[in-house]
Amino acid sequence: MTKKPTAAKKSEVANPGYDARQAPINVKLGQDEKIALYRDMVRIRRFEERCLRSYQQGKIGGFLHLYIGQESIAIGCVSVMGKNDHIITAYRDHGHALAVGMGMNEMMAENYGKYTGCSKGKGGSMHYFDPTRNFWGGHGIVGGQIPLGTGLAYALKYKGLKGACMAFMGDGAVNQGAVHESYNLAALWSLPVIFIIENNGYSMGTSQERSSAGPSLAQRAEGYGMNWDIVENGHDVLEVRDKVSQALKLAHEKSLPSVLEIRTYRYRGHSVADPDTTYRDKKEIEDYKSTKDPLMVFQNSLLAEKTLTDELVAKIDESARAEAETSAQFAEASPYPTVEDIKKDVYWEIDNPADRKSEGALFFD
Repeated sequence: MTKKPTAAKKSEVANPGYDARQAPINVKLGQDEKIALYRDMVRIRRFEERCLRSYQQGKIGGFLHLYIGQESIAIGCVSVMGKNDHIITAYRDHGHALAVGMGMNEMMAENYGKYTGCSKGKGGSMHYFDPTRNFWGGHGIVGGQIPLGTGLAYALKYKGLKGACMAFMGDGAVNQGAVHESYNLAALWSLPVIFIIENNGYSMGTSQERSSAGPSLAQRAEGYGMNWDIVENGHDVLEVRDKVSQALKLAHEKSLPSVLEIRTYRYRGHSVADPDTTYRDKKEIEDYKSTKDPLMVFQNSLLAEKTLTDELVAKIDESARAEAETSAQFAEASPYPTVEDIKKDVYWEIDNPADRKSEGALFFD
């Protein structure tokens, strides 16, 4: 990556000689580590499929944004995180949550609105949260997480920590004013933040070509003097690892921000409730599945190098399906929050009455 590029940057993948498997970050991967990457991608896929079933059964209310088709991004990004690296994302947050180590039980329970959920049933599918794993949400406002991610990066720099924040957004968020305000501050103050655009091509239901001007979403970083790059093959977990590790190195060593556009594809609608047949052709979806499915691409590569066997593939799949099914049973058996819970986790002083210093009413019944 170069500082303040003066012309459109060509991604390394345009070079016929580029092979993500030979990137330094990937060459040192052992067989067990590769299998773990594959296993975690499968776990995301099976969890999302089970979520879809629960939604169709009426067990999940509100919106449900599935990550099916984008599994390689969350796993690739999280796999290169360091101790002081953080993540914040939008409402398509299931994959990121599983990648950082959250459990299926607490996640499915949150989908069901149950008290055992990661946000005690108050947030639902769009608002997973686990700061113990440096995971700051799940946010339902389009682009609203980007200023917060920039703030996390500011805090890391202020504290003198060698870390970065990966602030994820979809291609539909890049036109939000808050995103550009964040770009400006990140560049102005040299903050260790990586703005990661998971570009699945369609925002909510409008193609990028019809919604966003310019040759690429990442290249907009030039207007702020920021580094930028494009992961052309977002379905390749190894390519994701390579490009993200480079951006993290820049953030860690020079405290410089980057914009990274990762081109990907989602198989389902923007949310499960939204139709996905009115703005894209079914054949387009099937063509992508048959040639660029992230699970199959990585699986075939690992089978070819004999890291995986057919027996192990079946075992991993069976285990992931069972884990997802167990999470649905856990969510079903869990209690809902009580009426009294509605006033908890809102104001610190309500939850810590002995330390309250303010006066007056905080709630109006």
